[in-house]
Amino acid sequence: MKAIPGLLFFFALLPAFATEVSVSDPETARKAVRDAKPGDVIVLATGEWKDADLRLDGEGEAGNPIVVRAEEPGKTVFTGASRIRIGGDHLVLSGVSLVNLSGTNTDWLEFRIDSKRRANHSRVTNCLFTENSDFAAGESENRWIGIYGEANQIDRCTIEGKKNKGATLVVWLGEEDPGRHRILANLFRDRPRLGKNGGETIRIGDSKSSMQKADCVVEGNLFSRCDGETECISNKSCGNVYRGNWFHETQGTLTLRHGHDCLVEGNTFIGGTRGQTGGVRVIGRGHKVIWNTFLNLEGDGFRSALCLVNGIPESPDNGYHQVIGAEIRNNTFSGCRESVVIGYNDVKDASLPPKNVVFEGNRIIAKDGRPAVRVETRPESATWKDNLYRDGGLIGMEEGDGLKASPFELAPDPELPEMDRFGVTWRLPIKSLPASRSGKSSNHG
Repeated sequence: MKAIPGLLFFFALLPAFATEVSVSDPETARKAVRDAKPGDVIVLATGEWKDADLRLDGEGEAGNPIVVRAEEPGKTVFTGASRIRIGGDHLVLSGVSLVNLSGTNTDWLEFRIDSKRRANHSRVTNCLFTENSDFAAGESENRWIGIYGEANQIDRCTIEGKKNKGATLVVWLGEEDPGRHRILANLFRDRPRLGKNGGETIRIGDSKSSMQKADCVVEGNLFSRCDGETECISNKSCGNVYRGNWFHETQGTLTLRHGHDCLVEGNTFIGGTRGQTGGVRVIGRGHKVIWNTFLNLEGDGFRSALCLVNGIPESPDNGYHQVIGAEIRNNTFSGCRESVVIGYNDVKDASLPPKNVVFEGNRIIAKDGRPAVRVETRPESATWKDNLYRDGGLIGMEEGDGLKASPFELAPDPELPEMDRFGVTWRLPIKSLPASRSGKSSNHG
């Protein structure tokens, strides 16, 4: 039969059918992802994957990623000295559990294969990271999640129980790591006090990369009792957005530690009268803190509901840059031990007060016997407009047209959303596990 050219052309345009491949060990998974085409699905077998070094390096396409998923959400469980590394473009990892991993000084999951091969436009979703053993913090240090590359996303993950030193999640920045990542709708919880630096829940950048524009978005997450250190979130880069997050009984703050031009918008901080619970700490230029709610926070000083910090003259990048041009608008404070503190620092050389700061439309109901605003160092060129307070006085400043005592009512206190709005969409008890699947692949096909 003679071929019909038009039909040949039509069939040539049809996309290849996506392939689904089941794998049961790390090496087979690596090869399957390496050989996968955009749209293919790699299924990780149910069971315990012990001491598994899972490397997922492939090339999907925008809108048609390579998907690597658990056979059943939560039941592909990585244990022992396991680790997961993702590289390439447009990959999705979904539904796995990482439990009590013990690899020394090793990140649990990284968006890179090695220093030369990063992940871009890739996603980790609906995964569990948990430490529920009697692990002792000791002197060991690691991070659980390291985000490299460009435009990656982690969402709907539950990340809980980290006890040792090292930030839980770090966004790394540099020439080959431009940022633009998304951290969305995750549940971070139960990070006990470390008693020293290195206990952040999220850190975006570091002092070396702090002047880099990262453009990361941290949105719609819940941080519950993330007490590791003063900085629950440590911002160390420029242009990031922190929007619509909930901070529940967390003994730390969202700290704009290094970098400039960040937006803190629509977040809710609920202290529940728990000691040392904090809000937002501002350092640097051009930050906006708008439409946030601060309720019953018991922190003071650096852990105040809102603290604008004094800067160091000619500060190095790892010091304290002067607060310049901050906009503090339309925030509400109710029942906080220290609502607004201006010009505070416990560092001897920090003598530069906040400058050119705008306070507009804020409402403060002070805790009984506590000030509404405390000024340690009078700011330069501050603009006050339409700010009201009640049930507290002022320390270090006088009432004026832009800040005055007046009776007013706030909307009812927002209630903490149901936990299932955040983190994994499943939750299974991790008790007896199926037969172990070794990290060594020699016994598997």
